[in-house]
Amino acid sequence: MAVTLADVAARAGVSSATVSRVLSGNYPVAGATRSRVLRAVDELEYVVNGPASSLAAASSDLLGILVNDIADPFFGIIAGAVQGELEGRADGPVPRKLAVVCNTGGSPERELTYLTLLQRQRAAAIVLTGGAVEDPQHSAALTTRLRRLAAGGTRIVLCGRPPLDEPTAVTGTGARQPGPELSGPQLSGPASSAKPRSAAGDQGPRGAAHDGTRGGVLTVAFDNYGGARELTEHLLALGHRHIGYVAGPAERTTTRHRLEGHRAALAAHGDVTADRAEQLTVHGGGYDRSCGYQGARELLRTAPETTAVLAANDTVALGVCTALREMGLRVPQDVSVAGFDDLPFSVDTSPALTTVRLPLQEAGARAGQLALGTLAPPPGGMVTVRHELRLRASTAPPRTGG
Repeated sequence: MAVTLADVAARAGVSSATVSRVLSGNYPVAGATRSRVLRAVDELEYVVNGPASSLAAASSDLLGILVNDIADPFFGIIAGAVQGELEGRADGPVPRKLAVVCNTGGSPERELTYLTLLQRQRAAAIVLTGGAVEDPQHSAALTTRLRRLAAGGTRIVLCGRPPLDEPTAVTGTGARQPGPELSGPQLSGPASSAKPRSAAGDQGPRGAAHDGTRGGVLTVAFDNYGGARELTEHLLALGHRHIGYVAGPAERTTTRHRLEGHRAALAAHGDVTADRAEQLTVHGGGYDRSCGYQGARELLRTAPETTAVLAANDTVALGVCTALREMGLRVPQDVSVAGFDDLPFSVDTSPALTTVRLPLQEAGARAGQLALGTLAPPPGGMVTVRHELRLRASTAPPRTGG
């Protein structure tokens, strides 16, 4: 049951009129009273109604896209692809909608705040991109909020993160996230490959959660585990045994899945112990160039015998390459370097970067189609996007047997 103005008033010990004055901000209210009302609003997660025009309609023409960093090409490509699906066609069933990109800066609190703001505006759909924060308290709050939105009819799509009910879906044992797998070319196919719901089958923009989905929340997941494992296997096949790893933020699912895939490949090969793998890992970085630069310097300081470095993503790999050059080391003659994501610049670096391609454009388009309801949900509400290994000039056999 939705929280009402009267519920907030009862919690704060004031009249409904006082609550209304505090929320409108147009009337003087004592500071202590205002604080009690705002605390009650937060505790009850009361959502202030949006504009009257949105209230009169079933929902607004707004679609929210949450990203960690809009300046990061990873998120920019996905967000652009989602928005591209919103343009509509004169002969198509989808009206034009307004996309609002919300830059969270990686902050869990800001992520929840944006969801509340979008709920107030009665957003028709919300797409959350990138890895999830691995914090039990935040995960519980996020799950509750998203399922409440979905129950109210807002279409929710997770793009590039695991489903809500499987925070540890990928493990060091080699298990992958469930759900059908689609390759990049398949994802880039026309939307007609899966029929849009008919008027009879569509429960409408404010209807109940869609049948066959995970609480009304759809997921387009990336195989970060499988990609990192295959990339490490490639370096092992070249003869490398001293393989360093510059990891991303420790609290992100993407970081854990990629590191687990890397460790699984080392364990399966048998020549690298778990303790040795940990010694060759630099933790606690970010997904930016400076973290790659600092991580590489730290790695080579503690393990100068390193012959190859795997980076958390392509941007981090750029920083790794810069650090190696400053230390007088050549890529790949002295140290091989590999990234992840296959961002547009990776093929133009010198040398061109070996990496794992994730079809970001296609995945974003699929997320946009699911958010609009022009594409039927996949079985179980989830589809996993396959990766593709891109071998380029930045990796080569080690100098003397690794």
